[in-house]
Amino acid sequence: MKGNWSGRVTLNIVMENLYFLLVENKEFLYILILSVFLGIEVIGKVPQVLHTPLMSGSNALSGVVVLGCLLLLGKASDANVWVRILAWLALVLATINVVGGFAVTNRMLEMFKGKKKDHG
Repeated sequence: MKGNWSGRVTLNIVMENLYFLLVENKEFLYILILSVFLGIEVIGKVPQVLHTPLMSGSNALSGVVVLGCLLLLGKASDANVWVRILAWLALVLATINVVGGFAVTNRMLEMFKGKKKDHG
């Protein structure tokens, strides 16, 4: 029974910390939710022809996010666990976006190169 009791106490502490984090930063949470809906709306209205240039812009922004995460991880204190967790998550996701975007862009550029003719 003791293990079950300590699990409840730990869960209670985590939930209280999460609640206070959300209450203290509710404006940022509203901005995040609105930006997600706005991003979905904007990307959904982009014609197929413009997806490649849009992806290049997204790669540039993700590169900036990677740099910002690295700076944040360097400056964040050890006591600020939530900041470190979110910064690591953002760093991983932005890195995946940059690497995947460059791979797709490289493949698209290969499609536009003409086939080499043999002059022999």
